[in-house]
Amino acid sequence: MKNTAIIIPTRLDAKRFPNKPLEKINGLPMIVHVMNRAKESEVGDIFIATPDQKILDVVDENGGKGILTKKNHMSGSDRVYEVYSENLKDNVDLIINLQGDMPNIEPKSISKLEKLMRESNSDIGTLASNIKNHEEMNDPNIVKVHLDQELKNDVFLNARDFFRLKKDLKNEKIYHHIGIYAFTNVALTKYVKLSRSRLEIDRNLEQMRAIENNITIKVGFCDKSPLGVDTKEDFKKVSKEMK
Repeated sequence: MKNTAIIIPTRLDAKRFPNKPLEKINGLPMIVHVMNRAKESEVGDIFIATPDQKILDVVDENGGKGILTKKNHMSGSDRVYEVYSENLKDNVDLIINLQGDMPNIEPKSISKLEKLMRESNSDIGTLASNIKNHEEMNDPNIVKVHLDQELKNDVFLNARDFFRLKKDLKNEKIYHHIGIYAFTNVALTKYVKLSRSRLEIDRNLEQMRAIENNITIKVGFCDKSPLGVDTKEDFKKVSKEMK
């Protein structure tokens, strides 16, 4: 069995930008743009995982499949696991967790991550791109990934660390992390059963749970940096770019 599912976790009550999944870009809610990019990747079935009926209604109106989840999940990956374990468990072996706030992600980036996972038999994989300037490096809303080697096209390297801001960086190999993860079904099940880790809580980065429990996260190269919408200012930037 080699089937992939893309599960997009999303909710209305984000602290920094409430209701952002339903904010419209070019006449379509942001979550619909993300769903359409996932469909265009053609790697598998797409499911929207949300605790909010308003999002389910919008997804249904736009030809998608939404699944109502519990409200009290601590992370997007926990929400993804609920959909996998209760609806897909016997049908998929690879699960892609695509963040619901990246409306301009390239479909080819999604398909590339799936290809890298299949070819490498890795447990968890993600993507990263080059950091453009000092402004990006010093932006706490942009997550960075630290590698031991240079990230090139078609390689899949072990992540050393993830962070938002770090002092005294010199010649380290630091890249712009992109909020998409691929898990094998075994790795996802193991991951969500672990307790939240210290650095996961301190940095507000759920990937640290894997790092602190010695689970390898592989990183592939992406030639573009889709903007994750965390704030209204991010939304203005991505809306301008997509117009």
